Amino acid sequence: MIVHQIQVGNMQNFSYIVVDEDTSESIIIDPSWDLIELEMLIKENNLKIKYIVNTHHHFDHTIGNEAMAESTKAPIIQHENSELKHDITVKDGDTIAFGNSKLKVLHTPGHSKDSICLIGDGKIFSGDTLFVGNCGRIDLPGGSAKELYHSLFDVLYSLDDNLVLYCGHNYGHKETSTIGQEKITNMVMQKRTEQQFLDMMG
Repeated sequence: MIVHQIQVGNMQNFSYIVVDEDTSESIIIDPSWDLIELEMLIKENNLKIKYIVNTHHHFDHTIGNEAMAESTKAPIIQHENSELKHDITVKDGDTIAFGNSKLKVLHTPGHSKDSICLIGDGKIFSGDTLFVGNCGRIDLPGGSAKELYHSLFDVLYSLDDNLVLYCGHNYGHKETSTIGQEKITNMVMQKRTEQQFLDMMG
């Protein structure tokens, strides 16, 4: 699995093109701005886009959906809790397959009700659930510190430490990390009670 990580727009968003090496079949994760960069990458590498996948419904992760769907003819995948227009619905435990690659869907609410992470081939695409050095905000509609606590500690904390973390924004001191590194250095991933986490998140 080859990962193209592209920083776009003025909110330091990451869009991704994830490529199955055997077949060049690919998915786009969170197309938002600077779509010309995605288009050029697709063309230069002769990629076949199978799906457009959104980690959650917020506009800065989905604003490029329609344009990319039109140019690639790929259907849009979102979690079943999303109220945005999409073609395919996924839930926790589902698999998104492209070529000989697949990513498993983890439902990780907290930043939003429909937040998902995608894991496979030693990688995790965490959207705005977990950043390098921080986590997604909880003060937007559908945000919940309690849900985020359980997503971080019941779901992400138990994953393989070696998973390479690809998140939704370039907000950290580097562009990628690992789950293990975040457990050591990220303040939100330090073991604490639910109440302590809620107090910390305000």
